[in-house]
Amino acid sequence: MSCNRNAQTAHPPVGGVLSQKDLDVSKNRMKNLNVIERGQIQDWISGQSVKYYPTQLNYWVTVEGYDQREKRKDETLISYSYDLYDFDQTKIYDQPFERRDARFGHFDELRAVENALRFIHDGEEVTLLVPSSLAYGTYGDEKKIDNDIPLIIKLKAL
Repeated sequence: MSCNRNAQTAHPPVGGVLSQKDLDVSKNRMKNLNVIERGQIQDWISGQSVKYYPTQLNYWVTVEGYDQREKRKDETLISYSYDLYDFDQTKIYDQPFERRDARFGHFDELRAVENALRFIHDGEEVTLLVPSSLAYGTYGDEKKIDNDIPLIIKLKAL
């Protein structure tokens, strides 16, 4: 599956202040994009042999009842790594992103990754299917990930 790029690029007006109309347009755009991406991801899932389960935060994971597990608390430490893939299953970066002894509540991570880390068991590996709004969103990562790209994230607790 590949995702169509939306040609509507959002740019704040000169001065950087958005009107309520601009905010409403942006909100509706993200809402519509999320609906489209969720449909594309569900279509992709239907062609896979691995089963994926929806979570309350709007991403899918390879473990049933994943976000119903006991949640790790703020201030606890975790070491983890993850690889990013597009929905053609092409690895985006050669090296995984890796963090050692990160403290919950004190690190900045993709929303889906940080949420998934709250429920992962030590040594466990899970795959996340993430809409762009929970990944790099409207701006991409300004390197290899373009704007509005949903991702497959292979996450492992070390």
